[in-house]
Amino acid sequence: MNALLAQMMRIAAEAADEVMRVYERPFEVELKGPNDPVTKADRIANELICTRLRAAYPDIPIVAEESPEESWAHYRASEKVFFVDPVDGTKEFVRKSGQFAVMIGLLDGDHPTHGVLHAPAQQTIWAGVAGEGAFRIDKKGERHSLPPIQSRALSECRVASSRSQQTELNRRALDALSPREIVPMGSAGLKGTALCDAEVDIYLAPKYAGCLWDSCAPEALIRALGGVFTDIQGEPIDYRSTTVENNRGAVAAAPELHAQVLDRLSLLFR
Repeated sequence: MNALLAQMMRIAAEAADEVMRVYERPFEVELKGPNDPVTKADRIANELICTRLRAAYPDIPIVAEESPEESWAHYRASEKVFFVDPVDGTKEFVRKSGQFAVMIGLLDGDHPTHGVLHAPAQQTIWAGVAGEGAFRIDKKGERHSLPPIQSRALSECRVASSRSQQTELNRRALDALSPREIVPMGSAGLKGTALCDAEVDIYLAPKYAGCLWDSCAPEALIRALGGVFTDIQGEPIDYRSTTVENNRGAVAAAPELHAQVLDRLSLLFR
């Protein structure tokens, strides 16, 4: 296994254990902003991951959701950057749905190259390296290599869409695609792993797609399996943008299908 990926997996596993310790007991929920919850699990996992990554890779900056912005203010000048979401899907964590994950991604140059998603409630891990492939480790500890992401007719597709952001634009975008099925999901990362597992064919977020720590790890996995991950205009996600928020949406799918999705949505986003 790629040594860097193995280290990222160990760190994610340690953080996942801490997250579950909080999850399995009563916990308090705070709000960072409107409809933006945070718990003790987010903060503990964030500190643990950043501490371990800094010790192992002191020259690589870390952009982490629960870290103060000043701690990563100059990351855009670095060739390599870690993006960390200590609990992707905090709303689902609070709802006790099990749909949340610890995510660590590495940006190298312009694109994410290494991704780890550890879903502790599901006892499942996804990990991969662009150009080398990806795999899933199930709750029995068995490792399964994942095949390349496949394309199919839009009318036969299943689309992973936001459970919490059911906006008019979201509805219009889904209507434009006319897929066979819409699969509402709460975690951005787990939408990506659903694509990697061939449980869905398209990951779609028409306008707001979270922040850069929501996309780095899943994009690395999707790229490792030959998929394409862009904003809604078909442009690469800009991990050195002036803001960490991704307000240009996200589309991920197999290359041919990705092109069809952009074509269908083009009238909505001119």
